[in-house]
Amino acid sequence: MYDRIKGFRDFYPGEMAARRETIDTIEDTARQYGFREVGTPTLERAEMWTDKSGDDIVEELYAFEDQGGRHVTLTPELTPTVARMVVAKQQELSKPIKWVSTRPFWRYEQVQQGRQREFYQTNVDIFGSSEPEADAEVLAWAADALTNLGLTDDDFEFRVSHRDILGGVLETYEEDVDIDEAIRAVDKSNKLSTAEYHDLLVEAGLDYDQAAEFDDLIASGDLDELEAFAGTERVTDAVSNLQNVLDAAGDFGVREYCTISLETARGLDYYTGVVFECFDSTGEVSRSIFGGGRYDDLIEQFGGQPTPAVGVAPGHATLSLLCKRAGVWPEEEVTTDYYVLQVGDTRAEAARISRELRERGHIVETDVAGRSFGAQLDYADSVNTETVVIVGEQDLANDEVTIKDMESGDQTQVPVAEFPGDLDRPTYEDLA
Repeated sequence: MYDRIKGFRDFYPGEMAARRETIDTIEDTARQYGFREVGTPTLERAEMWTDKSGDDIVEELYAFEDQGGRHVTLTPELTPTVARMVVAKQQELSKPIKWVSTRPFWRYEQVQQGRQREFYQTNVDIFGSSEPEADAEVLAWAADALTNLGLTDDDFEFRVSHRDILGGVLETYEEDVDIDEAIRAVDKSNKLSTAEYHDLLVEAGLDYDQAAEFDDLIASGDLDELEAFAGTERVTDAVSNLQNVLDAAGDFGVREYCTISLETARGLDYYTGVVFECFDSTGEVSRSIFGGGRYDDLIEQFGGQPTPAVGVAPGHATLSLLCKRAGVWPEEEVTTDYYVLQVGDTRAEAARISRELRERGHIVETDVAGRSFGAQLDYADSVNTETVVIVGEQDLANDEVTIKDMESGDQTQVPVAEFPGDLDRPTYEDLA
């Protein structure tokens, strides 16, 4: 017997039905905002990640040499891929470019709750606008997607920050401070003790007094104090931009979900401006549900014309944890509108009824295994059938079929020529 590989999951029909309902809700919300679906490849050149992050990142990738001698990897995230796609057709694409994609990704990392080695995300990105409204629209879509799933403002919050506020404050210290390393330390701060966090800041170039001062400044979230402390145009502009994004979020109806949290940094180096993460407001789901932000330099780094960009990528595993905690995760069950039950040599008439019901958009099953009456009825019950249509030899001899409501057990006979008739969704209640 073969075992499932660690970090990879099987989804049986009930769980997959709940996942499909959730994905459809998220994607339908994206379509309402004008985001267009794209499809992206499973394999990419590993250099798309190693050139930026160094060869050490290969340990986190499912990377290998293919038969053509290319160093390739299963894609660990989407942002570099869509950046590559934008560069390839940059002159042909209407701006702003608004794309959505749902697909799996792969990273070789420690398996834990809400994190697998194969994981699924829905990515939403806007390319070609540096305006605060673009950031606010991404926040608005994320909030609408969550509320359309049944979540409320008591269930989640967006912790919003700005990378240039962090970078600008760090610039006021010694010139040899590694700003990227310090920001990565900020990103890890809520998972570390104060001493461990300060140690990382010191490793990035601050001394311990400066680390403590920087920690206090960031934790306060006081934008005026930070602006006064730094006294630089970079921080002043970043504070203004953050406030403008939050003002736009207010006009878009989602400011109530946003909290300024400068300890939110996002660990990836390509983020450049406003960043945010979604958290469970109750804290029961302790890790970030998902995150996003602005990455204005990535298209140019991939060889394209300078193009501002902002995006977000809800991970389905952590999102399901939040929905389950809040009690809004869809029922993990399959449902069937009609089961057309055959007794005797009635296949032709059963097939005709099944076709006509399917043409009206219903989920319809019928026997394909030569089972008995009782076995068919048990199967219909197991797949949560609403209505059973019994097509038996004796019924047809009387020019009838039997319509059975599975919840109540009530049934009635109707002329076979009149079923399904003119009704879009004929049930026992319509025909009794």
